[in-house]
Amino acid sequence: MDQYTLNLLIVGASFALYIGIAIWTRAGSTAEFYAANRGVHPVMNGMATAADWMSAASFISMAGLIAGVGYANSTYLMGWTGGYVLLALLLAPYLRKFGKFTVPQFIGDRFYSQGARLLAVVCLITISVTYVIGQMTGAGVAFSRFLEVEVSTGLWIAAAVVFAYAVLGGMKGITYTQVAQYVVLIIAYTIPAIFISMQLTGNPLPWLGLFSTHTESALPLLQKLDQVVTDLGFNAYTAQGSMLNMTLFTLSLMIGTAGLPHVIIRFFTVPKVSDARWSAGWALVFIALLYLTAPAVGAMARLNIIDTIFPNGPQAEAVLYEERPDWMRNWEVTGLLKFEDKNGDGRIQYYNDKAAGFTETATQRGWSGNELDINNDILVLANPEIAQLPGWVIGLIAAGGLAAALSTAAGLLLAISSSISHDLIKDWLVPGISEKNELMVARVAMAGAILVATLLGLNPPGFAAQTVALAFGLAAATIFPALMMGIFSKRMNSAGATVGMLVGLVATCVYLFTYLGWLFIPGTNMLENVPANYLFGIPPAAFGPIGALLNFGAAYIVSMMTAPPPAHVQELVESIRVPRGAAGAVAH
Repeated sequence: MDQYTLNLLIVGASFALYIGIAIWTRAGSTAEFYAANRGVHPVMNGMATAADWMSAASFISMAGLIAGVGYANSTYLMGWTGGYVLLALLLAPYLRKFGKFTVPQFIGDRFYSQGARLLAVVCLITISVTYVIGQMTGAGVAFSRFLEVEVSTGLWIAAAVVFAYAVLGGMKGITYTQVAQYVVLIIAYTIPAIFISMQLTGNPLPWLGLFSTHTESALPLLQKLDQVVTDLGFNAYTAQGSMLNMTLFTLSLMIGTAGLPHVIIRFFTVPKVSDARWSAGWALVFIALLYLTAPAVGAMARLNIIDTIFPNGPQAEAVLYEERPDWMRNWEVTGLLKFEDKNGDGRIQYYNDKAAGFTETATQRGWSGNELDINNDILVLANPEIAQLPGWVIGLIAAGGLAAALSTAAGLLLAISSSISHDLIKDWLVPGISEKNELMVARVAMAGAILVATLLGLNPPGFAAQTVALAFGLAAATIFPALMMGIFSKRMNSAGATVGMLVGLVATCVYLFTYLGWLFIPGTNMLENVPANYLFGIPPAAFGPIGALLNFGAAYIVSMMTAPPPAHVQELVESIRVPRGAAGAVAH
């Protein structure tokens, strides 16, 4: 059986499973559409949350960014996992105890303001649309290679699949579909990693293989990788970047994670307050299975790529373009891998042609510039082909990449549609709307969101993980401070919260888009290429904590200058923090 047919069978079987689950768990009420009727077991919710969380950025792009840069991009791992600790300790149980369907609903009720609620809706939609662009981009990349179609065609196919199960099932259908998608993606991610770790180090556990001995050279794997990348003018793989920017970026991802609406609404689906905290704990366990593997996947992919281009080492001649391996031919069709013979020798010269001090060495070797452009988003998907693994493993990685992208896209689209139908339509524009009509509006809103996300995904501002990083900065600067002040400050009033969110949103958006042109430079480290005119040298991807501080500061100043919240609101805040019901009572 040829590879294309095998890919179709494996991917098609996974899609049939997702759509079948959606039909079986079709939402019949708004409670089921928004919160799965609050009947999801915490272990299952943890698994669904992990799938919701481990998006195209985690599955497809994160290891690629680590592969391209090395240790400096480990900030993605630290920030994204650390955010779940904040969620479990500071937000999830309190928001579940409040007992509402959406984040804007909490903000509107807590700050007794329709204006605050509408601003929260604007923030939520801005964050979710930015985030979902990365998912659609990742899905397009996977479809384009494994179904041998254009990236744009792959995007439309992904949109059709999400439409088929998300619009039909709502949160109830999405939850059980995400459980299936987690199983698919974690198997798809770890099996190739085990094979490749065995090939390179003899160790079947990738996270241990990363620190094991490279079989062929008898050197530690990371030392071998440092050696080959520095021989080509790249920074050492284990080199540390700017501590300030790494710290700020990690913090941005952490508090951004804790403020992401599509993650937060997952904690509204469990029966009890205590289940919300357990869900976050289980989500961390399930996420760790992939996140422990990602650094090994990135390092081993980078080493394998260089070995295929320089079979006898970077000091020897590169492979002839006409004799390039099949995996390169396959990915060239997608346009995500490009070759330009700049010196006319017919060989693939792959090196860092921007490295100071390496120009003389390159000139001596007859090189006239780097000739190979590899999109970071293809590394995980191409890894089994680079390592020449069996065809069924290649088909499995395709299904896993698509599961990761589609599961998160569905969660984001649900967050968008519920805000439009519940927060805008039902609670503001048409208060008397029937449940049946509200459910229909929610589905129409989700369909519209899918269309917008697909159109924007056709021309994304960067790699999947980089696009997602923008969403984290926005969430860190807007939603997270509002939730924290809403839960832990009885003195914070509606004026303070509204001004704070507005300041955080405007400041972050202005900073992001002022420097967007410098942020997305293909093949570079988004944290290290810092132009002199960045504010204090802080790149846009690390601006989230600054936006959050501006939010907190503006909110505090305004709240101190205006009247305190009404007594019943202060009592509400107190009741949210009292752990009544955590031992087993159902919170309504």
